[in-house]
Amino acid sequence: MAILPIVTAPSPILKKKSLAIDLVDEQIREFMHDMLKTMYEDKGVGLAAVQVGVLKRILVVDLQNDDDNERPKDFYPLFIANPEIIEKSSEQVLATEGCLSLPEQKVEVARSNSIKIKFLNYNNNLQELSLDGWLARVIQHEMDHLDGKLLVDYLSSLKRNVALRKLQKLKNLCL
Repeated sequence: MAILPIVTAPSPILKKKSLAIDLVDEQIREFMHDMLKTMYEDKGVGLAAVQVGVLKRILVVDLQNDDDNERPKDFYPLFIANPEIIEKSSEQVLATEGCLSLPEQKVEVARSNSIKIKFLNYNNNLQELSLDGWLARVIQHEMDHLDGKLLVDYLSSLKRNVALRKLQKLKNLCL
């Protein structure tokens, strides 16, 4: 497994919509494992393929140590391809989120408290999951990435510009 470089804002690829995949085959599974290793290395709980520069509708999630619900022992990590929200609650919950592609930025976002998704799993089987709480929030955050939406897009244009300038300065310091 390889650790992949994380793409950070304001990279234009993060604003592009990711494309569906045809099937989860051995090559995709290997990529998912690389994504997972990258996510663990950067101490994240979710990662979308676009965050490592690949415009495919793939994400990985692991809340094993942070889940607010009891899950079966082998529930995590989640390997998700072509996710689609098929139901969402009208109840919104406001919470602060961070993002591996937006280092040192925290943004308050209102998201549906519960969702139901369908997706292709690790074994290329169509699966449905009903989720709530923290896991529902993480999935919605990662799905935003697949649609080219970032946390800063939830800010006013003034605050978004300030945040993106900070990120550009941080990038320039690292070069």
